[in-house]
Amino acid sequence: MKIKRASGILLHPTSLPGRFGIGDFGVESYRFADFLQEAKQKLWHVLPLGPTGPQNSPYQSSSAFAGNPLLISPAKLREEGYLARRDLAKTPRFPSTRVDFRAVKVYKEGLFRLAFQAFRETKAYVEFGKRNAVWLEPFAEFMALCAANRVVSWTKFDPRIRADGQEIRFHKFLQYEFSRQWQALKRYCTERNILIMGDMPFYVEHDSADVWHSPQLFDLNRRGESRTVGGVPPDYFSKDGQLWGNPTYRWEHMEKTKYAWWVGRFRSTFQLVDLLRLDHFRGFEKFWKVPASHATARNGRWARGPGIKLFREVRSKLGALPLIAENLGVITPEVEELRANLGLPGMAVLQFAFGDDGAHRPNNYVRELVCFTGTHDNDTTRGWWMKLKLAAQNHSQAKAEVERVKSYLQTDARDISWSFIQAIMTSVAQICLIPLQDVLDLGTEARMNVPGRAKGNWDWRYSSNAITSKLTSRLRDLTEVSGR
Repeated sequence: MKIKRASGILLHPTSLPGRFGIGDFGVESYRFADFLQEAKQKLWHVLPLGPTGPQNSPYQSSSAFAGNPLLISPAKLREEGYLARRDLAKTPRFPSTRVDFRAVKVYKEGLFRLAFQAFRETKAYVEFGKRNAVWLEPFAEFMALCAANRVVSWTKFDPRIRADGQEIRFHKFLQYEFSRQWQALKRYCTERNILIMGDMPFYVEHDSADVWHSPQLFDLNRRGESRTVGGVPPDYFSKDGQLWGNPTYRWEHMEKTKYAWWVGRFRSTFQLVDLLRLDHFRGFEKFWKVPASHATARNGRWARGPGIKLFREVRSKLGALPLIAENLGVITPEVEELRANLGLPGMAVLQFAFGDDGAHRPNNYVRELVCFTGTHDNDTTRGWWMKLKLAAQNHSQAKAEVERVKSYLQTDARDISWSFIQAIMTSVAQICLIPLQDVLDLGTEARMNVPGRAKGNWDWRYSSNAITSKLTSRLRDLTEVSGR
């Protein structure tokens, strides 16, 4: 990690404001980049950018390579001449601080099909197709087959149905426009010395182009259904563990291919981002393997992952990559040894700092570390604090934690979010990242995700007037004084 002392903001693009019901790569994304520059932030941390499934999770995608079409800006399509002013004149009145994913999908797909009718292939489009053919061709065919089969699982596709050529071209068009708009935004950030930090999920969805096209890489039965699925055992977030439902990998087969699928995945991802957080890093050492028939993750077992062999193959093909290991949860000495051997910084989360062991407290930080006030899986700091205070009324352990927070941060906790921000900003950690919700000092209503909860996640958006000049100045001043 050849990055000097820096700080940044965690915000998924869907959480941006805007008139089309969901954050996208339109004008508000550029305004957010301007805010980052003005506040002296050097990183924009986004969640995975792939197309999302029924639960709208960025970590459950129909492709490990494709982009989410919902992030395409209709306004930018109009600038390209694909849409007319009248096409955008009847935009529905969407909620301003929540994403109604179902309504947005219906509305945006209608606009995208209109835009596709006006689209004509260009040299840049043809070159994009050639450069990304290895994943783009099967992904577009998979999406066309999903449409033709009325969106059933690929294991139930009618073998008599063939993918429609026009539908295949439509999905290639969407991927081209996603790439074109994202790369323009990324260049804008680069010009302002802002790096994009991405996030790579460990697993892919069963109902994805990857599993459909390359079933031999995954632990499936003869019907194509998952034999075992991934998750984590009971932990801080869930007493039953987390059952993610993704098929586990056939690591022995992947090793025989010299991990070609993973090499391609890293190569493709680094066309989108500057540095990358490896979600569930511990899975590369050992992963929690659960029979697909089980209702919870309680009775899974640990199975050996690929270890350093995978990363050696990636490095031999792509060179040393700027990676960050998400080493939260049940972490063993073997996981930390793998991380150390790879020279990857780990993570610390300040909300975890005030339990009994204190491993996440800033006095225990090292320079090669990426620290957060909280992640996308945590409550906001304000929400976390309010729940902790409530629990302290009846539980001595929570009461002791409240007192540790006040004593350690030397605060009366009235400005708890900014006390947390100051603690990580002034720490020795190389990188610190703050969810925008904490900068805005918002409560639980702004939480992004509750692990283990199937519905009601990922839909938070901030208001267009939430980021004020006073707030920007406060963040800039703290950034400067803490040498970031």
